[in-house]
Amino acid sequence: MEPVLIDLNDFVHTGEGANGESYNHKHDPNIMLKLYVKNFEAARKEYELAKKVYQIGIPTPEPGILVTDGKRIGICFKRVVGKISYSRACGDNPERTEEYAREFAQMCKRLHATHVDVSQFENVKDRLYAMLEANPYFTPEQKKKICHFIADAPDADTAIHGDLQFGNGIFTEKDGVRTSYFIDLGDFCYGYPMFDIGMVYLCCCLNDEDWTMEVNHMSNATAARFWDAFALEYFGPEADMEAVMREVKIYAGLKTIIVERDAHRPMPQFRAMLEGTVY
Repeated sequence: MEPVLIDLNDFVHTGEGANGESYNHKHDPNIMLKLYVKNFEAARKEYELAKKVYQIGIPTPEPGILVTDGKRIGICFKRVVGKISYSRACGDNPERTEEYAREFAQMCKRLHATHVDVSQFENVKDRLYAMLEANPYFTPEQKKKICHFIADAPDADTAIHGDLQFGNGIFTEKDGVRTSYFIDLGDFCYGYPMFDIGMVYLCCCLNDEDWTMEVNHMSNATAARFWDAFALEYFGPEADMEAVMREVKIYAGLKTIIVERDAHRPMPQFRAMLEGTVY
């Protein structure tokens, strides 16, 4: 599909992230635009994934058309009016952090219980192998050991967000009822849910204070409270949390692969979770 030419003057800038910028249409409240900074292939890939994910019933904003402003490429989505991310909600209302964390955990459990047609999506293991191969920051020996760990990880045919963090969950609220959605689906795939949960832990517990405040709009103490409530809800009160945490930390370390892909630099504070375990 060829992108449709748009006039960016018809849109108002609303935010930006690692891969692009977001806009709302000035005259149509039902349209929002995600415009990629420079990566045309990533935009096309996310567009195709977003359509397929929406069609199988994962709660996500409805994708519209692929567009270009003449220099960049982007995706128009049906706008979720009045949306707020779970990270922003916790930052604005820290006293409700546990409530939001439990709700996000239930949302994630439903995602990870969704079986997909594996012919339509990529296996998370294959995704990680490719990213690891392109990563210049691990040594050949480290890559070999990481590949062995990934290969030995459990297999599953259930949905994986791929970049599961509380900033990629949003909700609207009307008359006390919330409707939640997942966004930023460029890494959507299938596999063992722990590949997703590692990213939740990384975002909640492994960043420095300045980064957490800038990106997640909250203190590290609030983020840690989010993780504690999330983990209890996701794994259940009967879970052996010591065993759970041993596994979670390794998968958090594996998410270094995707973080370093986006940051274009080594992230030793994250890969430390792999030291003494995977390599």
